[in-house]
Formats: sequence, C-alpha cells, structure tokens
Amino acid sequence: MNVVERRIGLEQEFFLVDEAGFISDRADEFLQGCHLLAEARNCNPQYFVPEFVKSMVEINTPPAYSGTELATEYLKNLKLALAVARQMGLRLYPLSSYPLHIMPVMRDQPNYHIQARTVGYERFLHAGKCTGTHLHLEVPPGVIDTRVAVSYNSTATEREELLNIYNLATALDSALISLARACPFYEGLAIGLASHTIRYRGSETFGWEGVYTHLQPVGGLMPYADCVESLVEQQFSRYYAWLQAMDKAGIERHRFWEAGGSLLKSAWNPVRLNRLGTVEIRCIDSNYPSIILAVISLVCHAAHRVRRDQLTVRPAKGLHTFELSGDRLWVPDFEYLNGDLLYAAATVGVKHPRVKAYVDSILQFAIGDGGEGAKYLTKLRSELDNYQTIEAEILQEFTPATAQLSTEEGLRLVRECCDKLEAQVSWLDGEHPLAMLDAEVTLF
Repeated sequence: MNVVERRIGLEQEFFLVDEAGFISDRADEFLQGCHLLAEARNCNPQYFVPEFVKSMVEINTPPAYSGTELATEYLKNLKLALAVARQMGLRLYPLSSYPLHIMPVMRDQPNYHIQARTVGYERFLHAGKCTGTHLHLEVPPGVIDTRVAVSYNSTATEREELLNIYNLATALDSALISLARACPFYEGLAIGLASHTIRYRGSETFGWEGVYTHLQPVGGLMPYADCVESLVEQQFSRYYAWLQAMDKAGIERHRFWEAGGSLLKSAWNPVRLNRLGTVEIRCIDSNYPSIILAVISLVCHAAHRVRRDQLTVRPAKGLHTFELSGDRLWVPDFEYLNGDLLYAAATVGVKHPRVKAYVDSILQFAIGDGGEGAKYLTKLRSELDNYQTIEAEILQEFTPATAQLSTEEGLRLVRECCDKLEAQVSWLDGEHPLAMLDAEVTLF
C-alpha cells in the first residue's frame, strides 16, 4: 500500500429519543431494525452498534480511502438509521449532550461493570450523558500490536509513520474541541464549558469533574511520542495505571482480562492506538453532519499532507502554533497544549486569541494539501474572526431566564436538533458531499 493511500473511518454516537424529545431506551429494538434493513439493502449490518447505555447508539462507516468516500458512507448509513427510526416513532438526537436531566440505563455486561466500579458508578454515568465522534486514521498494516503496542517486526519507516500520525492527532486536540462544540446544556444547565470534554475527560488541574478526572493516564490526553520506545512505554504505563485503579477498587485483575480487557483496551484517551490498526481520535463532539464533514476534511487534509510530504511531526518548546520548516512540522509543546490551550478551548473556545492563532495555523497547514474541501477550509480561515459554533448558535436562541433550562424548552431544543439533522442528511446526500463545503454556502 502506498504511504499516501491510508484509509480513514468514523464512528458517531447518537441519543435515541421519542417524537416528543424524551430520551428512549429502545436501542436494542432500533438496532435490530437497522440490521434487518441493512441486510435487505445488501449493506453490512455491523456498522450499527450498541453503546453501553440503552438510550445511545453508534453509527459507523467502513474504512474509506478519501474524505469524499468516507462522507458518502457516513451519510448512507445515517440515512438508513433515520429511516428505521421514523418507522418506529423514534428520532436521532445528534448533539454532544442531552440538554435535560437523564438517568441512563447501563447494559448488564462485565466490562461495563468493571469500568463503573473502578471509576465510581456516579462518575461513570457521565459517559452515558454525552456523545462523541471518533475518527480512525490508518497506519501501516501490522505496526500496531495488541500485545506489545508496536510490532517488533515493523520497519523503521512504518514506526516513523505511526509516530507522526500519533503526534499529529495529539496536536489537533484543542482545535477539534473548539471547532466542534455542540450542545451548551448539560443536565439542564448552561455551564459555559465544552461539556463533552469536561464530563468525559475531566481534569483535577482545572477542577472538571468527569469520568477520568482522577485517572488521566487512562482518559486524559497523553504526551507526544518522540520515539517508538516512549510510545510503547506510554501504553504500558497507562495499562498498569488502570490495573492499579482496579486493585484499589477491589476488583481482581483476571476479571478485566476475562471480559476482553487487554493492553490497548485499557485506553479511553482522546487519542489512542486501536487494535484495528488505527490511531483513533476521540475528542470530537457529536454534531450535525455539516460539522462532521468539515472535521473530516480538516483531519484528512492534515494527515494526507504529513504522509505525502513525509513530514516529521514533533513538538517544539515554547511553540503555540503549527509551524512548517522543511520536512519538519513543529507543533505546540505538550505542557501548553494540555494546559493553557486546552483550558481556553474548553472555556472561551475559538474566540480566544491563543486558540484562534493555533486553529488558524492548522487550517493554513491543511489547506496546503489541496483537493475537495480545501476551498471551504480557506473560506473558514478567512472568516475565523466571525466563526460561531453550534453551541453559540443554540445559546442565542435558548438562553434561559434562569440558570436552569425548562423541560418544555429542552424538549423543543431536542426536536429542533432532530429536524436539523434530518434536513442536513437529505440535503448533503449525493455523490460528492464534501464538494458542498466548497460551494458558496454557510454550513456553520
């Protein structure tokens, strides 16, 4: 396989709601309907997947060789899921958090109970109250080894590509958080923060109470890797941090292994190595297709340029933006990336001067790859001062008179979001969905 022809895949989580907007626990019935319709249409049913709570589902894509192919597969599967939901009197709510209070019903499976007991049931339920989008960037076949992280039999060239894609994905973290911020409400409150980020990742440093607040090696952003040895060491350090957390919770280690646990399955980080042979980016809010397509375009262009130009991606001390110098792509140092920059991205967002400068430098780098979507990224860069997230748009319409969002207003928001999802799928569904980004249309 040519180094510039790696594939990309996508997973997006959705809340299942009824026609009034109330959360629904009919995921099993819904997924069965998706499987039956997929088989009837000669499609693969494996791309419609349960999540750990019964009010959430995951819609995936097959691996694709281009952003356009990925977008087409994504919209095709999403269109099928919407058809099944319509038949059942259900809808898919696409944003990163359900705006009202919910009590998720967890599936009775050993791996979920182990996670819940280890981090605490109440804390673990945050994962059932927010949804994300995951992108998979393929790396050379066989270079990721489920037993030792990086294969002993891989070549130096293959290992270097893995390091560069891993470091690129890490460096994109705060940009993807700030650009894709979706729902401003969490449990009925407008908390003024990127709720999916703070409630899932958490942070002791910033006082964010989330699933992995006290287990950052397992659920927080991990440092760049300057060599394969440091990447491998990082994987094992995280693995043992998880086993020690289980010990502290009184869970015998063999239960984790019997439930399918392993070196790579002890990772819920924003960027992780996946046994599928990918670097998985997990920091993106679930959002409307227009936002997801824009993110696909940005990540695809950036990754393709790193591979095409055989760039070495490494951090530089004191650097706050992307800087290209010869065959080196210098990226922000980790202390800044996971400190001041993360805090600014999760609070003020892209309006913050530091976040704006950093995002601008990433767009400039990605635009240099050309191809479908590049014109839109150029337009986005030129209008970055006026960029408005979906989160900001919603706040303009649904700013509550009190701190608490009323049930009536929350349900109205859910229904409107479902309407917009369905309208966008209908509008974008075509042979060249990414070309829509290059048209003179405002998607954000």
